[in-house]
Amino acid sequence: MGYLKIHQELVTEEIARNMCAICPFGAISYREGKLDIGAGCKMCRICVNKGASGVVTYEEEKVEEIDKSLWNGITVFAEQEEGQIHPVVFELLGKARGLAEKVQHPVYALLAGFEVTELAEELLHYGADKVFCYDAEELEEFRILPYANVLEDFVNQVHPSVIMVGATMKGRSLAPRAAAHFRTGLTADCTVLDIKENTDLVQIRPAFGGNIMAQIVTPNSRPQFCTVRYKVFGAPTRKEEAEGKIVQMELPKEKYATSVEVSAKMKKPKEIDIAEAEVVVAVGRGVKSQSDLQMAKELAELFGAQMACTRPLIEAGWFDARRQIGLSGRTVKPKLIITMGISGSVQFVAGMKGADCIVAINEDKNASIFDVAHYGFVGNLYEIVPRLIEEIKGGAAR
Repeated sequence: MGYLKIHQELVTEEIARNMCAICPFGAISYREGKLDIGAGCKMCRICVNKGASGVVTYEEEKVEEIDKSLWNGITVFAEQEEGQIHPVVFELLGKARGLAEKVQHPVYALLAGFEVTELAEELLHYGADKVFCYDAEELEEFRILPYANVLEDFVNQVHPSVIMVGATMKGRSLAPRAAAHFRTGLTADCTVLDIKENTDLVQIRPAFGGNIMAQIVTPNSRPQFCTVRYKVFGAPTRKEEAEGKIVQMELPKEKYATSVEVSAKMKKPKEIDIAEAEVVVAVGRGVKSQSDLQMAKELAELFGAQMACTRPLIEAGWFDARRQIGLSGRTVKPKLIITMGISGSVQFVAGMKGADCIVAINEDKNASIFDVAHYGFVGNLYEIVPRLIEEIKGGAAR
């Protein structure tokens, strides 16, 4: 990275007028005897090359490179609640193992809570080489400051290269605070993760409304933070034998101090969770009216499936927002998903491409959904779906 430096001691009124005149973007101004380059600057360097000699110079910003060999290990923050490990943790451990094997790093799990020894042992069954366990009564409830101090203490002592956090309510609160503390990068809601031989984490996620897939790298910052949604990666098979080691960690008592106290807890009513569904029937703008949803619901009942939809149908008020699939909705990974009248935007596909079997129904043979579908029906869904329902009912009768 570089920047433009103005040598004010060389500036005269005549030079200032000339400099202002040569800037094609009108970014140079002269006020109260000082030359200034504003936000409109495009770094074209005309002022350096064609302006008065030495008045504006281009300076290379010197960045002190870090020693990446001092940072070792792929870490998963093991979120837990009331003695239950969040399932996204197991998925992240599986992905962490794949990344770690590429760079010959160990896989770590970071666990914080109260009386969580059994949970630490369970993490060893899912591939963690070491579980760093902070077990204290002050950590029984999730309060951001003590948990952030846990993460800070862990990084300062262990120096992990990568820290992966589930994109949950807790994870989305904790990860940015920790990344800001260490002045490092954080990529949220990653859909693909890879790692280079030099241990730079390649974090891929949709950007600009899903129009591009951005590849984000933080080559001169450690640790590297990322958050990943539930159901983006597959969970590894639980091993019969626990392999690895539990390391008990201690945090200084003053680090538990916080002004936040938990006075009471209320159970949240059970919500619709399409992320857990094994079969999903999803509908999009190809369905012309709300009354036409009945045939989709009938198909869903035959499969014992959950109904889901794309964003436009949420905005139309046809569905509860919890049934939306995509970047601004839920991520699903069912055994079977049937899409009806869905074109297959990047935002939608990012939320369902991990399904074991994708069946698409769309009258546009060039629809993007067919790029990810395993089976496709090109035609009018008002003709195809009723026939499909008849075939299923007929097969059940036989």
